[in-house]
Amino acid sequence: MIDTTQVRPARLAVGVVSAGRVGAVLGASLARAGHVVVATSAVSRDSLRRAEELLPGVPVLPPDEVVAMADLVLLAVPDDVLPGLVSGLIATGSLRAGQIVAHTSGAHGVAVLAEVARIGALPLALHPVMTFTGRSEDLARLAACCIGITASGERDSPTDPGWSVGEALVVEIGADPVFIPEAARPLYHAALAHGANHLITLITECVSLLSAAGVAQPERLLGPLCSAALDNALRHGDRALTGPVARGDLSTLRAHLDVLGEVAPEVVPSYRVLAARTAERARAAGVLPETAAAEVADLLDEENR
Repeated sequence: MIDTTQVRPARLAVGVVSAGRVGAVLGASLARAGHVVVATSAVSRDSLRRAEELLPGVPVLPPDEVVAMADLVLLAVPDDVLPGLVSGLIATGSLRAGQIVAHTSGAHGVAVLAEVARIGALPLALHPVMTFTGRSEDLARLAACCIGITASGERDSPTDPGWSVGEALVVEIGADPVFIPEAARPLYHAALAHGANHLITLITECVSLLSAAGVAQPERLLGPLCSAALDNALRHGDRALTGPVARGDLSTLRAHLDVLGEVAPEVVPSYRVLAARTAERARAAGVLPETAAAEVADLLDEENR
């Protein structure tokens, strides 16, 4: 049985369920840190490829068999799949007291692992704050990112034994541990998804618009611009805002809405909503005067009618 009160986990037998983009990379990182990945599960062609590339020589087995072999069980499955998977593994009897059972979901804390805690295993939520491709280059990304940890315990604080185990595992792979209280998980995950996932939608939409304008290799334009904008936003917050909304340039905004309405009308609603939110934040930060902010809002409301 594993002593889950120790500060630094011993060399653990790791079982990965499943070899998705996150599971395969995290399993490979734990192997690099000196743990042993004893088995993984994989069904799709992509997950089988990832298992072969990132976890070479590791047996591919059904989830219950993977879990039964492991000291550290890593459940790397989609958010909506996790509750059913946990219940199913409990029903098979493959989980046992003394195991460390960690999931990688951002949306869930440890409440989803309540059944695991009841049988005497240590539940952990270890969420890598990073986007993955499921390839070897992700190992470097994982070592440079934060991992949100939610641990067991009544106080739900970094003094819990689970925090010490989770922190040690994260530090071992070179990542930065960040404690996330159970109650904060929904807002924490909403913020990350809003920033990262919607950013991809926004950027790829901009690539499409530039292509429609006849610009070759639009990524060359957007890469430096958007990288600088992200850096400025993280350094200076709302005071980094520039562009026609922050300046209150009504004629430019009207021209944008007109051309988008002609060429890409499906983009107009999101442009209008983001412009309105930008104007409000610029006003609150003192970047955009009250009068100009009201004029921008009136224009956007007019376009909405």
